[in-house]
Amino acid sequence: MLSTLLKAKLHMCTVTQAELLYDGSCAIDSNLLDLAGLSEFEQIDIYNINNGERLTTYIIKAEAGSGIISMNGAAARKCQVGDKIIIAAYAQYTSDEVAKLEPRLVYLNKDNTVERTTNVIPVQKL
Repeated sequence: MLSTLLKAKLHMCTVTQAELLYDGSCAIDSNLLDLAGLSEFEQIDIYNINNGERLTTYIIKAEAGSGIISMNGAAARKCQVGDKIIIAAYAQYTSDEVAKLEPRLVYLNKDNTVERTTNVIPVQKL
């Protein structure tokens, strides 16, 4: 049996562009893609912290080192420039793979530079 678990996430991205008529759906700085282990055309979920919108789309590459997080096409209706978002990708794993899973978690600063990376989320406490 396969289970679907978090593969990678870009946490607290800042939307830099919203291009309604641009081809593609979410352009992401290719350096961030490499760091998170994400691929062009990979399916992603986007969670908008500002307005609660959630959407599923796919990745296109943006210029390396640009800090670009661009919502394109229909996705541009769900996010505004300056919104904070979480970009998450999931994959299917066997039970043996689940036991060894280390998702790539990339935490970003306001300008989409890397604050830190990790493989764990601390246990939530009261």
